[in-house]
Amino acid sequence: MTHQLTRDQARRIAVRAQLLDADRPGDVVGIAEQLGAIKIDPTATIAPAEHSILWSRIGSTYEPAQLSKAVESDRLLFEFDGAFRPVSLLPLMLPGMRLWPRRENTRAWLAANDRFRTEVLARLRAQGALLATEIPDTADVTIPPDGWYGANQVPHMLDFLQRQGEVAVVGREGRHRRWDLAERVYPQGLPEYELHEAERMLGERRLQAVGIAKQKSPWTPVGEAGEPATIEGSKWKYRVDPEAITALEQDEGGRVAFLSPYDGMLFDRPRLKEIFEFEYVLEQFKPKPQRVYGFFAHPILMGDRFVGMLDAEVDRDHEVLRVNAVHEFLPFEAEEDEMVRAEIAALAEWLGVSVSAW
Repeated sequence: MTHQLTRDQARRIAVRAQLLDADRPGDVVGIAEQLGAIKIDPTATIAPAEHSILWSRIGSTYEPAQLSKAVESDRLLFEFDGAFRPVSLLPLMLPGMRLWPRRENTRAWLAANDRFRTEVLARLRAQGALLATEIPDTADVTIPPDGWYGANQVPHMLDFLQRQGEVAVVGREGRHRRWDLAERVYPQGLPEYELHEAERMLGERRLQAVGIAKQKSPWTPVGEAGEPATIEGSKWKYRVDPEAITALEQDEGGRVAFLSPYDGMLFDRPRLKEIFEFEYVLEQFKPKPQRVYGFFAHPILMGDRFVGMLDAEVDRDHEVLRVNAVHEFLPFEAEEDEMVRAEIAALAEWLGVSVSAW
């Protein structure tokens, strides 16, 4: 059976899957279980991405300590590839990690630096958790600096070993990761899956997180998960989470949400344009004269539509949230303006600052 959906239904499915509807969740781990990943990024014009993402779901009762506890004390979340993920995903990821890397140039670098790799693992085994700066760089072959990585090869090796499931992030000191052997960080006795079964289950989890996705999408690879669907006015073939179809009947409506530029809701840009008619461009890396909405403007979701962009930043010296602009795609009606202003006030209260006039 192919589900035939209107654009309105497709948008509501996507919003609800991302926990951005009126029914706010209250549990950090539950959010991670649904979303699959909570992006980590230090850019904090308002707050770091991981905290903005959780605040946009939970609201004013969210405290950063809740995330730290889930990761570092309860070990219900783990850090991998720039995101916090639920431990329930780890058994599904391990079969693919054991086959990494697939690129020949990465294989060649690891082979050329086998002595370096052995030394890093031996140091962690002997000394316990370490920062990258506490591990000597003894690489024989180097990867040139590229803007993301410097000349030190230790971060490269640690990231590669993490992708192979040999090391893991055990915690952070500020924004710096502390590493240890994966066997001392990850839970023991996890279920074992063959690669094809793990990939199938990962597809199901990805579809759960987005609700609906293009059938063949490099942005959201869901494979044959879910059920086929079409969307009125779109030529694409989709896969939809059947539970999301059922949940349409219990839809409690929408609300206003400010989304971090690194929010998972914004990740699949083609889907965003096709379903929401929203062509999102992150202007962080654009020269200032080319920016339309601001360095790190947050898209404004109202119900199931993107209605504008919030350009704001926290000034900690003066304890104020400076609202540089609220860009309205179409002029807000009085009620819409009131809702946006109320959410800005709630954001400032959560941050513990006042709001500048705009």
